[in-house]
Amino acid sequence: MNGSISHGSIEVTSLGKAYRRYPNHRARLLEWLSPSKRPRHDTIWVLKDVSFSVRPGQALGIIGINGAGKSTLLKLITGTAAPTVGRVAIGGRVAAMLELGMGFHPDFTGRQNAYMAGQLLGMSVAELTALMPAIEAFAEIGEYIDQPVRVYSSGMQMRLAFSVATARRPDVLIVDEALSVGDAYFQHKSFERIRAFRAEGTTLLIVSHDKGAIQSVCDRAILLDKGRVSKEGTPEEIMDLYNAMLAEREGAADGVRQETLDNGKVQTISGTGEATVRHIALLKDDGTPAEVHGTGTAVTLSVEVAVHADIAELTLGFRIKDRLGQNIFGTNTFHKLAPLRALKAGQRLRANWRFRLDLGPGSYSVATALHSDDNHLGQNYEWRDLALVFEVMNLQHSYFEGCAWLDPQIDIVHESAP
Repeated sequence: MNGSISHGSIEVTSLGKAYRRYPNHRARLLEWLSPSKRPRHDTIWVLKDVSFSVRPGQALGIIGINGAGKSTLLKLITGTAAPTVGRVAIGGRVAAMLELGMGFHPDFTGRQNAYMAGQLLGMSVAELTALMPAIEAFAEIGEYIDQPVRVYSSGMQMRLAFSVATARRPDVLIVDEALSVGDAYFQHKSFERIRAFRAEGTTLLIVSHDKGAIQSVCDRAILLDKGRVSKEGTPEEIMDLYNAMLAEREGAADGVRQETLDNGKVQTISGTGEATVRHIALLKDDGTPAEVHGTGTAVTLSVEVAVHADIAELTLGFRIKDRLGQNIFGTNTFHKLAPLRALKAGQRLRANWRFRLDLGPGSYSVATALHSDDNHLGQNYEWRDLALVFEVMNLQHSYFEGCAWLDPQIDIVHESAP
């Protein structure tokens, strides 16, 4: 698998994986007995013509619905399955976390399994002995380290397997959905280690449906659809397209398309079009639109909607996202108990949302949604990502960090010494 490429590089070239499907066992036997005659199977391509590259220190996210070929792709990349066509080359030491803990022997203790798993990853017994205190400390399973793995929960197995796999910083780290197992605390802890590895130069390949994980960690993402690379781009535009395609396949969206805006960002739009957003603006306290606002200032999000068909009940919603595309806040008229009923074709309406912009400095975007019921998975008339982009600056408050301005008050109590 390792080719003449630099440490931390991943090169996937024209990769494909096909399986034979026989109508019955007799056809399989006849083809085996007479291989020179006509084939008695159909060829099913799970992956076809997949190509991409990851440079050292980069992070690539792989996204796709179930059945898109993600698991097969990871098996080919890690060498646990052989490709039908194409080539994979990885430079340097690889740590792959697929189905964490699946190779553990249930009757051996966690410590014994850690030694076996570590040796399979290329570590020596002496190295593992030196690393064992750190492995135990990170896994946080206490005395269970010397108990048989059969008494472990799936979360405990994941903790130990992750600790062993990441005991040394790899050149390439490959992470599957396995990290979704276990408690929220350890998920946060795991991603902190992943981010630390990346900061030190580890190349990352991550498969996840977790929008926050993809958008906070990755530089780029690819959308895998029906075994092919459907789209490659920024994590935000790929996740927006993935969510729109998911809604479309559930019958809640129609006509998914992407448009490049003047600022170079790619906007995803979907929906059946019975209602659309004609205009959107973020207004200052005096009613004038602006692209830059101060932290804590009073603003109004003004959204003008055009109705193109009779609609019994319409829900209008918006969502504010940070520069990575992670959700900061969202609501809609359904949840605010302000339904829009009995709308007629040709009608226009304007919704003014007033609030204080208690956000940290940075770039933000607004997505709009027009649909039935409480979310766009019902009847989606229009979903528009990047409908509006604005900046927030801290113009009058003391320095703070983060995406939310909480403005805490401080009470200090001086207590006498005992």
